[in-house]
Amino acid sequence: MIPPRAPRLDDRDIAILAVLSREGRIAKTDLAQRVNLSPTPAWERMRKLERAGLIRGYRATVDLGALGPHVQVFVTVELDSHRAESFQIFERVIARTQAVTGCWAIGGGYDYLMLVIARDVADFQDLMDGLLESRAGLRRYFSYIVTKPVKDEPPSSALI
Repeated sequence: MIPPRAPRLDDRDIAILAVLSREGRIAKTDLAQRVNLSPTPAWERMRKLERAGLIRGYRATVDLGALGPHVQVFVTVELDSHRAESFQIFERVIARTQAVTGCWAIGGGYDYLMLVIARDVADFQDLMDGLLESRAGLRRYFSYIVTKPVKDEPPSSALI
């Protein structure tokens, strides 16, 4: 199946994407003001961008620290085997693992980069021990504990 072509975007479409990537759902009138349109055309453009698949969803940014103690860990993963089936098995296991909040296949020395959020280091280690013992196919991993967030923002309008 051939993916649909992205529609041509003008400056206002890009402005709408930039506002929504920073703020999620906002009132129709606020969005219209920010992109210098009246509410109905602004909303119609937003719906067009949704239908075209350029907007995949809306999310809230949750302050995990306010919910209680936690640890964020970036993990690089190397698999035992590099057969297509091995990648598929690993990806299915990770898709079901709630503590893994992000996972990307990467090029270079490792196969995947994961973001894990756990209550504490012991919880994180239990998760990794379970993945090593499972049939997920991990050969080895390296963990990098986040000590403080420096920057975590959506893409700017220059990248959109």
